[in-house]
This record gives sequence, structure tokens and C-alpha cells, in this order.
Amino acid sequence: MNALVVAGTASGVGKTTVALAIIAALRSRGLAVQPFKCGPDFIDGGHLAIVANRSARNLDTWMLNAETNREIFSRASVNCDVAVVEGMMGLFDGVTGSSDEGSTAEIAKLLDLPVVLVVDAGNSARSIAAVIRGFETFDAGLRFAGIVLNRVAGDAHFRMLESAIRQSSVVPVLGWLPVEAAATIPERHLGLHTAVEGISASISTLTQLSDRLDIEQLLSATACGQSFEIPPISNREPKHEGIRVGVARDRAFSFYYEDNLDLLRESGAEIVEFSPIADAVLPDNLHALYFGGGYPELYAATLSGNVSLLQDIRDFANANKPIYAECGGLMYLADKLITIEGRSYPMAGVLPVAIEMTKSLVHFGYADVEFAHTCLLGKKGTEVRGHSFHCSRIVAHDSLRCVYSVRYTLSNQTEQEGLVRGSVLASYIHLHFRSNPFIVPSFLRQTASTRPLVEVR
Repeated sequence: MNALVVAGTASGVGKTTVALAIIAALRSRGLAVQPFKCGPDFIDGGHLAIVANRSARNLDTWMLNAETNREIFSRASVNCDVAVVEGMMGLFDGVTGSSDEGSTAEIAKLLDLPVVLVVDAGNSARSIAAVIRGFETFDAGLRFAGIVLNRVAGDAHFRMLESAIRQSSVVPVLGWLPVEAAATIPERHLGLHTAVEGISASISTLTQLSDRLDIEQLLSATACGQSFEIPPISNREPKHEGIRVGVARDRAFSFYYEDNLDLLRESGAEIVEFSPIADAVLPDNLHALYFGGGYPELYAATLSGNVSLLQDIRDFANANKPIYAECGGLMYLADKLITIEGRSYPMAGVLPVAIEMTKSLVHFGYADVEFAHTCLLGKKGTEVRGHSFHCSRIVAHDSLRCVYSVRYTLSNQTEQEGLVRGSVLASYIHLHFRSNPFIVPSFLRQTASTRPLVEVR
């Protein structure tokens, strides 16, 4: 098997484009590629999954311990030829300035994976060699498989850059990519446009771009000589067979850690996807609902206009059936959503809150969560980790109980969060269930306790 990390010198250098081009080139050769994304990002992983035709997984050394990261990597890499891990931010950027904790470099060393370094060569000349030499020597514990230069002006520019790099670096230059509008994924307030909205870079375009990359040399430099067997599942809780969990998934709701859904499946639950945009009613015989994050504000009019489904969701909540919602899901369950233009749209009305979009991020970064009270996901004192990034806020609400005690790592601010009403739990924080795998059994136990003895057929 082959495995590599596609890392960058900084955010915005083109890691995603290079990773997509590499995956497209490998797939054009008939190879099975398993994609991964470092860090808490949902959007990049969605693009990787589309091109690889295989669900992407998140690796994260802050939210998850070393054993869990190894397990995720090993389990997902079964029956694939190449594992491609896209890094986050710059190679050495993590949660502090004094160590590699939470960084792409930490993950590369943890999994013993060689690094392909992406460098933005636009407006660069010989000085680029100094930048690469610095990355090459900064951490002796890393292995570099090669360099890919992005946004190169043309063949002449590439030859000049390659000559400069070869004078000071032993890391091979694997090739280059030009500035290509067809391969540019547009951005918005939370990052790139999502994969479910369609990616501007078609697989054929990405494959054509990869013609400038030495894929044979890349494969030679990234051979790891190992294959993986499925390791035992670490969660030993009894299974809850027959529980059907409705998961909202469409253009408005697409932010899910695939391992969260896997944990539900491993615990016996059946995942039943539905679309709050397109479906007029909930699927039959659901025992719980899970609303992930996304961009409900972009589809507020459509979501608000789907009155029959909104009524179904209100009825579900009033029947005291469990509903878990994160970020965009919280916004959808609110009384109303106020867009950045000031338009107000009625939402599900499950939570007596109003949500207002903001022009900048309200909270961004990792979050430590402790349950201040027993709730849908676990007992008082349970600790779990997650990530917060949202451009909205609660501007009006009735009295609601908060069950989370949250510390945001970047600001070190703390607050009470996690809104509860009946069997509904909603929060702005995206929790990674594998940071404490016992929250899924708790969720399913409480779901089983509300499940009717006789199913409606």
C-alpha cells in the first residue's frame, strides 16, 4: 500500500486542489484511494470523497487520542491501494505556538506517513528554495516524499524554480500545477463551497492538471509496504438493534464526521437519511433524529416553505422522541432564522429561540465540553471534545436549560451551552463522538427507552 500526507506551508496554498489532482490521477490508473482530512474540517473532506468515490475520514490529534487516530486510519484503509491525507493550515500549525500538538506534522509522525509539501509559487523566484529548505530541516522526525509547486506561471517559471530548489534541497520536486480557474473551488463565510453543491473542478480537469505531476515518482516515494486488517472495535457496549436514526443530509445539512455515523452503525442503529429541503414528510418509523451542521441560511426560504416536514418535526419533538442537533441543526430547530439581509424565516419552532446571522465568526476553534447535567448524550461529568465555527448567534430566547459547560481553547472563554427542551439537545458545537465513544450508547439507550413496543407499519 501507499500512503502520503499532502501538507502546505500555510493555509490557502492549494492543498485541496493538489490532493484532488493526486486522487484523480491515482483513480485514473485504476487504484482505490482512501481520503482523509486532518483537523475538524467537514468541507474539504466532502470534496475528497467525491473525487475518491469513498467516504473521507477526519484525523485529529486534539479531539482524538493516538490510539483512536490509528484505529480510524487502519479501519478506513482496508482494501485500498493508496491513502491520501490532506493536511490543515500550515504543516506545523496546531493549537499552540510552542509545539506541534494538533498539527498535520503530529499526525504524519503518529502514523509514520511521508509528506508531500505544497508550496504557492505565485510571485516567487529563487527565494522559494529558502522556504522549502526551512521546512525540510525544521523537524527531523518528518519524512518528505516530495514538493509540488502550485500556481506556477508556466514551464519556464517552473524550470527556474526547480533549478533553485535542487541547489539546496534533497527533497524531489514532483511537479507543478498552473493557475487554473476550472480547478478553483469558490469560497464563502465558512470556507469552500460544499461538495454537495457541486465542485467546479471536474474529475477530468483534475486528471489533466495532474499530467504535470510525476505520479510514478510519488508512488515510489510513498510506498509503505503494509496492508491493514480491520482492528477490533474499541467500543464494547451492547448493541441496540433495530433503532432507526433519521439523519438530515442535503445541500443545507452536510457537516458530519463520518465516524460519528459509523459509531451509530457499530452500536446497532440504522441510519436513514432524509432531506429537509426536498422531503415533505419524515421517513417512517424513526426513533431519533440527528441534524448536523451546514448552510441552512442559504436555503432558509425553501426550508421555511416546507411546512409539512416542519410540522412532522414538531410532532416528533412533542412526542418526546430524541433529537440531537449541531450548529446548522440548532438554527433549523429555532423559532426563526434572520438572514444577514434582515429577512426573517419561520423554522421548526422546536426551540424557543431566534437566530441571527452575523458578518463574522462568533466562535471558532476547538472546544472542551463537560456535561454539567445528565443529558441525552451522557451523565453529568462526561467529557467530550469538539469544534465550533459559526457566523450566527442566539438573539432572543425563552428560559432554556443549558447542560454543557464549554471552554473554547483559542480564547480560553467559558460559557454554558447545550440547549435542552424535553428530549431535544441542540448546540453550536460539533462533537466528535469518538472523543468519548460512550456518548453514542447513551444516546441509543435513551432512544430505546422512548421506542414504542409496536411499530407502525
